[in-house]
Amino acid sequence: MTREWVQSTALADILLRTADARPDHEALVFPTERFSYREVAERSIRAARNLAGIGIRRGDHVGLLMPNCPDFVFTFFGLQLLAAVAVPINTRFRTRELAYIAENADLDAIVTSDIVHEHVDFVERLHAALPGLAETVEPLRATLGAAPRLRSVVLLGGREADGMVTATAFAAAGEGIDEEHVWREREHVRVRDPAVMLFTSGTTAQPKGCMISHEAIARPWLSSARRFEITRDDRVWDALPLFHMSCLGPLLFCCDLGATMFSMTHFEAGAALDQIERERPTRIYSIFPPIIMAIVKHESFARRDLSFVRGLMNVAPVETMNVIQAAFPQARNCGGHFGMTEASGAITCNYWNAPPEVLASWHGPPLPGVEVRAVDPETREPLPPNVEGELQVRGCGLFEGYYRDPELTAEAMRGGWLNSGDLGIVDEAGNVKYLARLKDMLKVGGENVGPAEIESHLSTHPAVKLVQVVGAPDERLVEVPAAFIELVPGVTWTEEEAIEYCQGEIASFKVPRYVRFVEEWPMSATKIQKFRLREQIAEELAAAKART
Repeated sequence: MTREWVQSTALADILLRTADARPDHEALVFPTERFSYREVAERSIRAARNLAGIGIRRGDHVGLLMPNCPDFVFTFFGLQLLAAVAVPINTRFRTRELAYIAENADLDAIVTSDIVHEHVDFVERLHAALPGLAETVEPLRATLGAAPRLRSVVLLGGREADGMVTATAFAAAGEGIDEEHVWREREHVRVRDPAVMLFTSGTTAQPKGCMISHEAIARPWLSSARRFEITRDDRVWDALPLFHMSCLGPLLFCCDLGATMFSMTHFEAGAALDQIERERPTRIYSIFPPIIMAIVKHESFARRDLSFVRGLMNVAPVETMNVIQAAFPQARNCGGHFGMTEASGAITCNYWNAPPEVLASWHGPPLPGVEVRAVDPETREPLPPNVEGELQVRGCGLFEGYYRDPELTAEAMRGGWLNSGDLGIVDEAGNVKYLARLKDMLKVGGENVGPAEIESHLSTHPAVKLVQVVGAPDERLVEVPAAFIELVPGVTWTEEEAIEYCQGEIASFKVPRYVRFVEEWPMSATKIQKFRLREQIAEELAAAKART
């Protein structure tokens, strides 16, 4: 039996311990900035002093509305040092969503940044979302009807904005707080205290705030690094958003190991390849197809020297996984986590030395302290191995509940297991395979059709960069497959050619009835919002029917 080390610790201690052990080792690298572990720890302690200076105390909720940047990291760890709760906010959110988060999460403060104001103006968005903020005379004592607990909005960077605490004033507030105060607060952090409030990605409904403890984050993510056999000498590249566990989790396991993490403020495939080629990371934690396929399909990819990459972590249909593996023949492409926000983003994980066919098509067994089973979606009865059912989860990585919604929490945890809403399989060895969201399954003339099967086939065509399949309404069959395809730049492919590519290769009822080509996807945090695609094709078909 393989015995796995399970660690439970406060998140700030992960950083501080490594800063003591490897103070001069490179910890965090962005395209124009680099920091050792000593520097990250010092900047985080300084952030904690500044936060305490504006009145942040144990248990307070602080929103982080920033792109990937060093200040996000320092502020996040600063909050953990104070036993406050970090509330990472999706940077795609606009007026209505920001107003909802500020009120629903009971934010005491928001920390934002102006470093990407030429692309995204967070000042403008917050002024629109929080009426009265721009007219606030005392930025440290804001009073806003739309967000009753919100006392201040801090703007990091060089700009000044009406109603917001400037970076200079934020730093000045910290002058009155000595470092001993931070250390005293840190000593009282408990592993079951809430560390983060993560909002579900909102692909199907209003986002819900998940209260997640230090232990629930630390145990699965630190165990994941050991499953992937990541070491203190690895260099991990991850450009996914820090407001999502797909980047926050790897940041934490890098800090635990003393490894180096690379990221970038704005992902663009060419710039990403420049950074990867220059910094020579040994691991690429790309996870989602929009990231890795943009890299693999970039026009300069074939000319790049990426021989130093020895491992990738991705979640994609098996054919896409094979495309990625072929693009990095010297590396091992591991099927990444099966995860969800309510379970800290990491439920299962493959072993690094698992057979290639397992790495490409399975998500591995549950992490230590976690259980997964498949049940009948109707009866909730457990199913035998290799039978499709709804995946249920319980264990150390689960959330404490939805914030301010005990009824929804009770429904999600019905029977003591978290009901995932995901269709999947658990085999005899405990390996888990995610198949689809239950609501994403198509019912074509009475036949169940998994979109992933169609996506997998279409993704094998060299013209296809990314594909998503949804159901389109049909009077005779109830619904039929509709494929949305992003093509490789400079390549042409027609709807007729795409349909012909499927005919004779997959069952006729699975062949897409409609094919639409897209250049930009409707996105949540890291996922394509399939419900938007369903709405788009339904509206298009309804309009066409009305014209006839």
